[in-house]
Parts: sequence; structure tokens; C-alpha cells
Amino acid sequence: MLQNKKILMGITGGIAAYKMPLLVREFKKAGAEVRVVMTKAATEFINPITLATLSENDVVTDTFPDSSVPTVKAETWHIHLGTWADILLIAPATANTIAKIAYGIADNPVSIMALSIRCPVIISPAMDTYMWENPVTQENINNLQERGYFIINPEIGELASGLSGKGRLPEINKLIKSVDVFLQNLKHDMTGLNILITAGPTHEPIDPVRYIGNRSSGKMGFAIAKNAAMRGAKVTLVSGPSHLQTPNFVKRIDVETAEEMYNATVRNIRKADALIMAAAVADFTPTEYSEQKIKKEDGDNSFSLNLKRTKDILETIGFKKKENQVFVGFALETNEGLSSAKVKLKKKNLDLIVLNNPKIKGAGFGGDTNIVTIIHKSGKEENLPKMTKHSIANELLNRVLEFYNKQ
Repeated sequence: MLQNKKILMGITGGIAAYKMPLLVREFKKAGAEVRVVMTKAATEFINPITLATLSENDVVTDTFPDSSVPTVKAETWHIHLGTWADILLIAPATANTIAKIAYGIADNPVSIMALSIRCPVIISPAMDTYMWENPVTQENINNLQERGYFIINPEIGELASGLSGKGRLPEINKLIKSVDVFLQNLKHDMTGLNILITAGPTHEPIDPVRYIGNRSSGKMGFAIAKNAAMRGAKVTLVSGPSHLQTPNFVKRIDVETAEEMYNATVRNIRKADALIMAAAVADFTPTEYSEQKIKKEDGDNSFSLNLKRTKDILETIGFKKKENQVFVGFALETNEGLSSAKVKLKKKNLDLIVLNNPKIKGAGFGGDTNIVTIIHKSGKEENLPKMTKHSIANELLNRVLEFYNKQ
């Protein structure tokens, strides 16, 4: 997959930078075209001339052109490279650079590229174990993964400090393989499609401080949105309350209640080629809202709350589906799941429904894995094994694309 690929390498100031000429050479031997950008700190470990010679291209080492030469070139190199590249690989990625990317700081060529790039970004961290295990670094890594950056985890081994632990840059052959596998799985088969996705829980307010909610984290819906965007789709994500980071290239609409999610879905459904309802929408909402906090009174040992049904979004709009649209629902069931899901599939005029049971180990709320059954309107059932939500998202998008192309 590396043949004729355009690989942009971002090199930062870690000792592992000395390995990068070997990586450039291997990419070139595999038939890829390579360009390099470096931080100033990276030039302390490896001479840019070496990388320029091996890549057969100029190397960017500074944000601004050299003002000491008689003619100063006016060019937006970051925009040019950002549209040129098929992939950006940042290796080694220091804790400092990872933090800058996570917080949108663009003060060197590598962090500038990470913000302006329009292709997938792979980050290969390399640092001392204590820096890697620091909660701040781990939080930054998690935030980047949620947004759609791909991480090659460091390995355990001897470090520059003389200690041994996790933080070592993977060997060159492993980096090559990781990039090759990533490119094999990278598809642009949804380019031109508009995908509308709902995710997360809804909060139904009781008073200014209390609400009825559920345990949904939104991870499944966000994974679908991230992967659809990576496959070239124009993605609109309607999200209930969630701490998750918005995936790259995804338009996010934040809502709180089931009513707000219904309204946002209706407003955006007309232009959608596919609707994927992964949100855990509340079935009931309080009939009345108290403008003041409801206080407990002496002698009160119980409290009653009157509830009313919320609008079932898919049931309401399912039969208004246009001929060329694909509708997908999710069924979260703890008993009689298969029969309940099939009823919902027909009742809501869906093309697919995804069934899962949160009581099964590996399929609960907030986790990174799920176990699902995909049921087609034809009656076909597909039982998928325990997989990451990232993998399930791509499997589901494959089915959506099949339905869309058959219409």
C-alpha cells in the first residue's frame, strides 16, 4: 500500500529522532514519496540535510522563511503540504508536541501541520516511562484518539535515561508495518455522502439541579461519526450530554433533552443520505418542571414523579424516509432482545437495527468494546464477536454503504 503514497513525516525533539533517516529510506524503497517537517529541537538530534538527501525533497525546519537571504519567498507551506499528503506520521512524538496538538497550539512546523492537515494523522509517541505514564500525557492521548488521531503505542525496552520501561519508539519495521496496515484499512468509499448520527444520552430535567438520564457514554455513536468522516463522508453528529471530544471533520450539534434531539434530527434529516440513531434517547420525561430546586421536607419518606412518553424519533420519521435514504437504529435490550429488535425494525421502517445487551461482559456502558447483532430488514442476522467500537463502527458503515449502493 505504500507504493505511490505521499507520506508527510513530522519529527520532534526526542532522542529517537536519530532513527528517522532509516524510516525515510524504507518508505522510499517501498515506493512512497516522502516530505519532512521538523521542530527546532529535532534538528539537535539529526541534521536536516540528511533527511533532505534521503527524501529528495526540501525539509521544513522553521515556521518562517529565512530572512537572511536576499529574496524572501512568500509561501504557505503548511497549506501546500496539508493538501499534498495522504498521511501525516509524527514520529517520534514527544510529550510536549502531543500536548500542543491536544490543545491546538501551533508554534512549530509539526504542530502547525497537525492543525492544518486534511488527511489522517498517526502519532508515534516516544519518551521516558514516567512522562508516558503521567496522567496529563494519558489524558492528552485519549483526547486525540477521540478526535480521530491514530496512536502507535510505544514499546517496553531500554530508554535513553538508562531505565527500562514503556516509552520506547517501535523499531523501523514495525512503524512501516503499522503505516502499511493503516493505509490498507483506510477507505474513501463514503466521499460525497451526508451521514446524520445521534449519540449519547439525553437528560430530562426535573428541576434546576436534577434530571432523569441513563448511563450512555456516547462512545459508539462518536466512533461511527469518526470513522464515517475518515471514510470521506460529510458527518453531522447530534450529541446528548457527553464529555467526548468532537472527532476531526465532524459537525457537532449539542442537545440535552429528547425533544431537542428530535428537533435537531428533523432539521438535518432532509439532506442526509443515511441516519444512524446510536443515541440512548429517554423514553420518558417529567410532566412538569420545577423552576426551583425541590426540597425534602421533614416527614417525607417518599417522592412521586409523574412521567410522560417522549417522541420516538425513528418511529416518528421512519415512514417519512425518502427512497434513497438508509435508516439504522439501535436496540439496547436486557431480555428478549432479538424479538424486540425485530419488532422495532419493522415498526420504525428501518433498513438495519443493531442489537446489544449491556449486561453482557464486554458490551456495557462506557467501555471501548461491544458485542452486537446486526439485523437486516430482509431478516438476515449477523452475530459479531466482541470487537472494539471502532471496528464495529466500520462494520456497520460497510452495511450502510451496501444498502445505499443497492438503491
